[in-house]
Amino acid sequence: MNSSLLARLGLLVPALMLAACSSLVRDPGPDDVAFVVIGEDGAATARLITAAPTCPPLLVDNRAMPMRVRVPKSAIPPRPGQAHTPPSSAMLACEAPIAAGAVTASVAGIGLPVPKAAPTRIVVIGDTGCRLKGKEFQDCNDPTAFPFARVAAGAAAFQPDLVIHVGDFHYREDPCPPGRAGCAGSPYGYGYDAWAADFFTPAKKLLAAAPWVLARGNHENCSRAGQGWWRWLDPRPFQAGRDCDLPANDAIGEHSDPYAVPLGGGAQLVVFDTANTNYKGLPQSDPRRAAYADSYRKIERLAAQARYNIGVDHHPLFAFGANREAKTGAITLFGGDKGLLDAFGDVDPGYLPRSFGMLLSGHVHLWEQLSFASPHPTQFVAGFSGTAEDIVPLPATPPAGTSPAPGAVVEHMSSWIDGFGFMSMERTGPDTWRVLVHDRDGRERNRCLVDGRKSRCELAQVK
Repeated sequence: MNSSLLARLGLLVPALMLAACSSLVRDPGPDDVAFVVIGEDGAATARLITAAPTCPPLLVDNRAMPMRVRVPKSAIPPRPGQAHTPPSSAMLACEAPIAAGAVTASVAGIGLPVPKAAPTRIVVIGDTGCRLKGKEFQDCNDPTAFPFARVAAGAAAFQPDLVIHVGDFHYREDPCPPGRAGCAGSPYGYGYDAWAADFFTPAKKLLAAAPWVLARGNHENCSRAGQGWWRWLDPRPFQAGRDCDLPANDAIGEHSDPYAVPLGGGAQLVVFDTANTNYKGLPQSDPRRAAYADSYRKIERLAAQARYNIGVDHHPLFAFGANREAKTGAITLFGGDKGLLDAFGDVDPGYLPRSFGMLLSGHVHLWEQLSFASPHPTQFVAGFSGTAEDIVPLPATPPAGTSPAPGAVVEHMSSWIDGFGFMSMERTGPDTWRVLVHDRDGRERNRCLVDGRKSRCELAQVK
């Protein structure tokens, strides 16, 4: 066989492979959502949520591989006392691994971001849904009142290598009151329609921009949106019974073990589930106290794998929130989650291993930074990306003797109240970071530097 024929064959074979792959690809459906979630040891999984009856193949570097069914096509069944927007859409959840080193990936005609071994540009968001519950109703139809789509687009324009969501994805729990135009027609309850309106649809540009690390919030506990969490977001394989469908199984559905995500260069994220803690505290008789103490021991073992650790959870340990007394207008500060402080403190009076340099959390609807003279990690709170904001101001410095956790001595503090946006982190050294605070359109509002456990921001209060 002459060299000219060999050359022509060399061109033909890849072309035939591409044609074969193309024949397997279908056009994306109008409700299809595809993204990449990062789990234990940095393993990347492609997810597809679709109204189609079957899972299409995943294409990785022009090779087709089957996606497995994570959850068969079905609607989320209401738990006792719950109601969903009727009818709640039936969706199929598909997944397949993406091997480390992959260059391209797509599914159902949707391009997927592939993971980087050492991400250096990270976006942090949290508390992203539109609040419809009790007496608090956000105008979900108004992109100014519910700006998560704008926040997500601004964060995507930052071109991150990785996105971290610190929990509370779902907030549309009750029907919009009659006559309220701002949220009229919004889906509600815990079915896919409310999840799509709150998270998957407004997040699409950011889902396409980078893989995601996901922390579970209290809004995703079993009595609320836990069913959607387990079906669509949790990075581990789906386990029947551990799905929050039946209250009788909540003991296993309310808790999951921590895991680590390598960042390269001796650093890693340690992600832990705090969805079922209690801000009032956990007495010794409460089984959750022992469960979270066990989580701490596993966090400690994971932390030993890296020189520098960044914690990712929903509930802050070392941050402040503020309440205003209705009659007097007096402002009082409250500290980190007491349930976690109780349980972690049973094992370690410092609450986190000393190799932790940062803790990234949400739950309080604001942006906040604290650094300590005591050996505690820098705390960042990024619960400011979509849901109705907390508007009671924090002080530029806390009153003397005030601490977010026993033994934590505040050295530097910064906050932004009543402003929607996202936080970015750019790695500048083994344990140094440049942190920027962005508004809903991506404009810079504050700048911080992190060095090991210490951090300091240019502005004490963003105005």
